Amino acid sequence: MGVVTVSAPYGANKITLETGRLARQADGAVLVTQGDTVVLVTVCGSKSARPGVDFLPLTVEYVEKQYAAGKIPGGYFKREGRLANWEILTSRLIDRPNRPQFPKHWRKEIQIIATVMSTDNENDPGILAMVGASAAVSISDIPFDGPTAGCRVAKIGGQFVINPSLKALKDAELELVVAGTADAVCMVEGEASEASEATIIDAILAAHEAIKGIIALQRDLVQKAGKPKQDAAPPPVDAVLYNRVIDVALDNMADALAIRDKKARRDAVSKASKQAIAELLASDPSLAGREGEINEHLHDLQSDIVRTQVVEEGIRLDGRRLEEIRPISCEVSVLPRTHGSSLFTRGETQALATVTLGTRRDEQRIDNLQGDVFVRFMLHYNFPPFCTGEVKMLRGQSRREIGHGNLAHRGVECLMPSQDDFNYTVRVVSEVLESNGSSSMATVCSASMALMDAGVPFLKPVAGIAMGLIQEDDKIAVLSDILGDEDHLGDMDFKVVGTKDGITALQMDIKVHGLDRSILEKALRQARNGRLHILKEMSKAISAPRADLSLHAPRIFTLTVKPDKIRDVIGPGGKTIRGIIEQCGVQIDVDDTGKVSIAAKDGESAQKAMDLIKGLTQEPEVGKVYQGIVRKIMEFGAFVEILPGTDGLVHISELADQRVNRVEDIVAEGDEIYVKCIGVDRQGKIRLSRREALQSVGQA
Repeated sequence: MGVVTVSAPYGANKITLETGRLARQADGAVLVTQGDTVVLVTVCGSKSARPGVDFLPLTVEYVEKQYAAGKIPGGYFKREGRLANWEILTSRLIDRPNRPQFPKHWRKEIQIIATVMSTDNENDPGILAMVGASAAVSISDIPFDGPTAGCRVAKIGGQFVINPSLKALKDAELELVVAGTADAVCMVEGEASEASEATIIDAILAAHEAIKGIIALQRDLVQKAGKPKQDAAPPPVDAVLYNRVIDVALDNMADALAIRDKKARRDAVSKASKQAIAELLASDPSLAGREGEINEHLHDLQSDIVRTQVVEEGIRLDGRRLEEIRPISCEVSVLPRTHGSSLFTRGETQALATVTLGTRRDEQRIDNLQGDVFVRFMLHYNFPPFCTGEVKMLRGQSRREIGHGNLAHRGVECLMPSQDDFNYTVRVVSEVLESNGSSSMATVCSASMALMDAGVPFLKPVAGIAMGLIQEDDKIAVLSDILGDEDHLGDMDFKVVGTKDGITALQMDIKVHGLDRSILEKALRQARNGRLHILKEMSKAISAPRADLSLHAPRIFTLTVKPDKIRDVIGPGGKTIRGIIEQCGVQIDVDDTGKVSIAAKDGESAQKAMDLIKGLTQEPEVGKVYQGIVRKIMEFGAFVEILPGTDGLVHISELADQRVNRVEDIVAEGDEIYVKCIGVDRQGKIRLSRREALQSVGQA
């Protein structure tokens, strides 16, 4: 096969898919180009299933190469290392819409790798990687119910823009990444400035229309370069065995699923499953070795019981109605030495958030393809194994933790005060202590309260809620505040973050086809009602930022000096600023604009440092009286230091009212005298008068 290329407009620029020239030993390889941004996406599949695997073994890696932006990586090794957080987040954006398109029973390993090879910092390589991943799998022999495509939609100047430039995104009031097939939306992720539910739906549908053309483009590529697909027929279902499982397990499983407490229900379900397997093997020893198949039937039985109960009776696993929110408990100031803290508990989900305030030195420096970025607000989400009663190795953040933390970060960040209003670096840490449904949304709630508890001038309280969906034929049930099992057994996971006035972030993953506008409207309306209820419960603990910062938080004071005076503050080799820091016991940061930030444990130390800096940078004012020190005597007058490092001349005629024959008759070196600034010439030379100063202070 030779080189095959197809192109189509996509947003403001053309997108091109090429295959047959690069990475030809991969099962599928597509080079995606838009402008000067180029991404190579490959897919490879194992030829046989790995023994013991009972899930779809798909891995997705999105890798940004520094050479793509003409950069050499920093650090000692000068080469790319483990994936950065933003690479992991893009990997998840590729994975989530594509994973449901593979056969559920497929057990051969699949690996998708997207490599950014060139970037123009205008066209988003992450969107190209999403398109390329679907295209690469579509032309391979791996079974795939695609193609899919993704795009970014932003609202800029009141208009929806598809795939705007990275520069234009800075002015966006809404930004979503939407992915789907030609028939349905599969995934939504993004943020907004308190957008309405109607605006969110319009944006999603506008994006879905845009991706249909790129799906058609991929189908054109498949026609020209696609390989025959492997047989993906599902394994035959033993209907006799399935019916026997139902006969043996139905009553016990229904009783187990009726238990409201998560842990007790989980134990009862496990006991019912083991009991059913033991009874089946005892009655028919030939079933030995088919325990895995029996377990799959038991799982299907659980799903049928739960879903039928929801759509037929409107009753959920824990006995709640469809729109009912679990009991909520909120506390603040739960830890004595943190700068702010809160505990948010909703049913069997609990998140403890802490806030730490720091200075500019605590900002996070990120080195990516767009250059160095400094981050002053961080939100870190931790999901330890004990929160679900499990035993696992602690090996750093998982991809799930990074993704859930990013969603919470997006929902909270837009409500943080500007740096001019609050000159602190802020770190929020959420420790999930218990989890049964949407700990990321609990993180949003606890973070909001902890920030207010810390005295951060947070613009508005914000809360989050997770919505679910169960669809059986024409019967649809939208669930508010879903449990973990409802997420697993349901058809949609829709997380919505917002204030009382609008949505600030959302994330949606959908398993069913054909989710129409009416269902989205119902889900978002129900989410708004739930969000308002949660905000009301949070307000009982704290409803506005505290008037003062914690006693344990640093105090930051700011002043501004002229840029040409920065060198006077720094001094030769930093000697002057180090001296002020040591003398006052403070931290001092100076930026290129002349903004000076002083962090201190108390106001007295900060004021002392501010006075020293003002002295170093103050300029003489004509007409102002100074108490200066005589530094040098000359025949024609005396040089007097009126400010640190700033001298002026008192001419002999300005020393006194009467005639002065010798300067030494009036002043001596080291004397402290009052002088008045009577002029500054174009060269910056300062003229002083002792005679006029004495008149001003009443000593003439």
